[in-house]
Amino acid sequence: RSVIGVDLSEGMLAVARQKLGIPLVQGAAEELPLAEEVADFVTMGYALRHVGDLVTAFREFHRVLRRGGTVLLLEIGKPTRPLSRTMTSIYLGRVVPFLSRWKTGEAPVGTLMRYYWETIETCVSAERILEAMGDSGFEDCRCEVELDLFRSFIARKPMGPDGDAVPPR
Repeated sequence: RSVIGVDLSEGMLAVARQKLGIPLVQGAAEELPLAEEVADFVTMGYALRHVGDLVTAFREFHRVLRRGGTVLLLEIGKPTRPLSRTMTSIYLGRVVPFLSRWKTGEAPVGTLMRYYWETIETCVSAERILEAMGDSGFEDCRCEVELDLFRSFIARKPMGPDGDAVPPR
């Protein structure tokens, strides 16, 4: 088995090339530079909130997955419980930006960390993500939540009745 890394940022790829011994290509989730049905597993970590068109991205994941393949998306979402939401907002929205700015001595780092929380706070709902996965042809779509903050979205590309891939709806 092999691993292929894809990232939109050439800068991130340059750093990854120094550390990883795997093929890396530049591309966006909505238009993966990969052939059809080349992967058994597609994963994306903590970047879903930056995807402009979920259905298009999920259809791309569906396209590159082999029949029966799995997609796993890791994301941080706004907590649903009031106390969790308040504590997380204070910690990620104020404490982390302050400590980041204080530790580095650079104001832009604090701004970046504040932005990080804002992207979490405004991330699309888990229900909408699961709906988009289903609309893109995936089945067994589910979301597992840890600590009312960390979300794992998992789905599978179906097998057709005769062993062929089922096209997206």
